[in-house]
Amino acid sequence: MPFLGDIADWISSKEGLFSGIVALLALATFVLNPVRKGVDYVRTKRKAQAVPGDADAPAPRRPQEPTLVVLAFDNLSNDPEMQFFSDGVSEEIIHRVSRGAGLKVIGRSTSFQFRGERKAEAADKLGCSHVLDGSIRRVADKVRVSAHLDSAIDRTTLWSERYDRDLDDIFLVQEDISASIAAALDRTISGRKPDALDPDVYDLYLRASPKTFAPDELRASVTLLEVVARRAPHFAEAWGRLAFVRSFLRFYQPYAERGDAGALIEQDAASALAIDPENLDALVARLFAVPPFGQFVEGGRVLDRVQGSRGAGDGKKYVGWYLRTLGRIAESVAAAQAAYDLDPLDAMTVNQLALAHLAAGRLVEAARLYESLVDSAPEMSFPISSLLRVYAFQGDWAGVDRLLALAEKRSLREFVDGLPFIRAKRNPTAENVDAIGAALRRAAEAGAVDVARLVYAAHLGLVDQAYDAAASSRLGPGRTPDDVMGPDAYRTALLFQANMPELRNDARFPTLCARLGLVEYWIETQTWPDCWSELPYDFKAECRKAHAIPKEACDY
Repeated sequence: MPFLGDIADWISSKEGLFSGIVALLALATFVLNPVRKGVDYVRTKRKAQAVPGDADAPAPRRPQEPTLVVLAFDNLSNDPEMQFFSDGVSEEIIHRVSRGAGLKVIGRSTSFQFRGERKAEAADKLGCSHVLDGSIRRVADKVRVSAHLDSAIDRTTLWSERYDRDLDDIFLVQEDISASIAAALDRTISGRKPDALDPDVYDLYLRASPKTFAPDELRASVTLLEVVARRAPHFAEAWGRLAFVRSFLRFYQPYAERGDAGALIEQDAASALAIDPENLDALVARLFAVPPFGQFVEGGRVLDRVQGSRGAGDGKKYVGWYLRTLGRIAESVAAAQAAYDLDPLDAMTVNQLALAHLAAGRLVEAARLYESLVDSAPEMSFPISSLLRVYAFQGDWAGVDRLLALAEKRSLREFVDGLPFIRAKRNPTAENVDAIGAALRRAAEAGAVDVARLVYAAHLGLVDQAYDAAASSRLGPGRTPDDVMGPDAYRTALLFQANMPELRNDARFPTLCARLGLVEYWIETQTWPDCWSELPYDFKAECRKAHAIPKEACDY
């Protein structure tokens, strides 16, 4: 198979690109020794209270309805490199069962952490009622798949089977395993039947599943998925994954280049949805492509489709992310918790739940989750930067000092932008607060300001300066080197954070929200932000007055 071999060689040559994680808030790997000092502090803080998913945490209760964990099938092939194939087949079974049978299925990121001897722990650690495990041996164009479904309650085997098939039949094997699981649990399997697929093309599709979401990895995935989609235009999953990966990569592209990328995302998503109207990757790609502000009505419609989709994948974890931008904080917490319950060891899912708790003012819960990430993944940067904010709001300056020692060694902008706020929050001297004001004025003079900067300034007492800056500048990117990148750039979630109410407590807040397109969304949907009844003025009345103010387009 020279074509596949060439691609495999190309992938191997790019392995150096796959280091680090740049996810929802940008991740990076640096010197680990100082990180360990911060980790020791976090472990000390967490010793008295276990976090869900911890090794020391009590086992979750068994669910009342069937909950399945699909473990990574063992790779029995002579080539260890075929582990990607075993993992990929297992992941596709997760997708088929969760969608076709309507079962609750633990997410891949969590279930695949239980390998080897740890497989025996999975059911008890995750509180599942059933476990699917198996093995795969692949030789040339033949494949042997063995699978068994066990009850975690009485430790009996409910179903087992062995398949000796041509590699071309792997989709049929996955379908049969999924149907057998459903039957054993008194469910029926439904949904679109997969078409036959060239094994070489399927290999490429499995290789193109992003793991770290680093920009270089995303670019490599796009390259492979373009090949898959071209060679198998009937394969909805490839089009959907291509749209999703492109949309995530777009968060890190210069704004001047995003127009072309947006057109490609829509083409890919439309191709997937034409074949499979509930393709979750394609729907989430469309959600990611909605500008950070100015089109909330359109974004709300896409969100409704994501929430209602029975499609399989990790897309539901981003429901809470978008709800926060609308001010629907309680719903955001509920959505993030639901995603966390099914994937408690996935870093992105933990991050989303922690952010939801932080937005709701639940600092203890947010701190526990971020501390768990610092403990389990000290090379990641986003939990450190977020935990800094949590500790600052809690007044835990000993924790801040330890984390600052780590943060100052990182070159990521999230630390560069965040450190002045931490300093001013800790010691609100005129000098420290003026530094925040000066940065705000410079941004306004450049013609563009991020709403997050307005929230931080107002929290430190600069309410008038924040509104003056907003009135004299655009609210989106200025297409300069100082533009903010990433999934949360120029988004509105911080406007509704419980611990920073100063900007929204001012009666000028509805006018700002009208420029952002939020007032249009609230009035048209009659779905108001959670904070509406807490403000010291008639928020709904002021929104109706501001409704005629033109929306500002986000140059996205």
